[in-house]
Amino acid sequence: MRGEFLLKDDVVFLNHGSFGACPREVFEIYQAWQRELESEPVGFLGRRYGPLMKQARDDLGRHVGAHGDDLVYYPNATQALNAVIQSLAENLPLTAGDEVLSTSHEYGALDRAWTFVCEPRGVTYNRVPLDPPFTTPSELAERFLSHVGPRTRIVYLSDITSPTAMRLPVAQVVAAARSRGLVTVVDGAHAPGQVDLDLTAIGADFYAGNCHKWLCAPKGSGFLHARREMQGLLRPLVVGHGWRPANPGPSRFIDEHQWRGTHDPAAFLAVPAAIEYQARHDWPTIRARAHEIGAYAVDQLAGLFGVEPLTPPTTDWWVQMVAAPIARSDAHKVGTRLYEEHKIVIPIIDWGGRTFARISVQAYTTKAEAIKRLMQVEMFKAMKERGTMRKSK
Repeated sequence: MRGEFLLKDDVVFLNHGSFGACPREVFEIYQAWQRELESEPVGFLGRRYGPLMKQARDDLGRHVGAHGDDLVYYPNATQALNAVIQSLAENLPLTAGDEVLSTSHEYGALDRAWTFVCEPRGVTYNRVPLDPPFTTPSELAERFLSHVGPRTRIVYLSDITSPTAMRLPVAQVVAAARSRGLVTVVDGAHAPGQVDLDLTAIGADFYAGNCHKWLCAPKGSGFLHARREMQGLLRPLVVGHGWRPANPGPSRFIDEHQWRGTHDPAAFLAVPAAIEYQARHDWPTIRARAHEIGAYAVDQLAGLFGVEPLTPPTTDWWVQMVAAPIARSDAHKVGTRLYEEHKIVIPIIDWGGRTFARISVQAYTTKAEAIKRLMQVEMFKAMKERGTMRKSK
């Protein structure tokens, strides 16, 4: 599969989770949409845009288990969730003494977005420390939900976490939160393409995902899904012609969030091609192989450094992206040296007083890339020796 992608041959790319990688034929379809736009800009954006976007929403909706008119495309999950966060702060509304309940595993940019709206209002953004060991997803859900308090208004968590690459039991948490009258917001940045999604079954009030990561669509393609009865709480981040439009579309939600001024929608329009590409290449089999390689990598690194994995090695906890434990170290320096000296692109992450190598395994990844190249790095051998010396002392 390596030749299907545009990645450089001399780079060991173990960081699909950050920005993804687009297959060559999907990228060509993306460029074809761009050429169509440039060949007749007014006709494309002024006349064809609405029907084209509806088709792209409907195709994505079928893939993620949602109605197309309950989805809008955003360039990324961060922007989509900012629309949710700022809308809820104003329109729920959040007031002094209220609480937004979250976890210690969330993406830093969204932690900042919640803090941005909570601090000036006197609202608590409670990042519950969920530390290992973990037994079952249900036990993790119960630990988290035990922190719901009398002033909790919103429950926010990731479907798959960014720093620790863990699947969280979102459906169980959402159901329990809804039974208590709480608003639920889910960051699904890493989920589309890595797990089979059924947004209707998950039932979150608001769910944002990225298509440019594990679905392998072009950069700048994400989405926001909102339950129909909750869409009235949302306001656009950018006010333009979609607000109180002269010719209303299927819903205020679509009108206000789909058209945010002149932009290139080619990445959105190429999402159906990415969906079709993965279907044609039997992605469930690729995911299973990726998990097998990831499990091998975790086992080898845990053995090298004598540290326990973060979670059990099953797909209940992770699929294609896994946080493999390494010796405690300066994460930035290790990550920089791995790239500059060995051409290995991998995020090294500090979390919870531990250091992890977050390994992404995609269709183009070989077992040799995922672990043998890492095990041969002299720096890792030196880190192991230092760790052994510390233990002996």
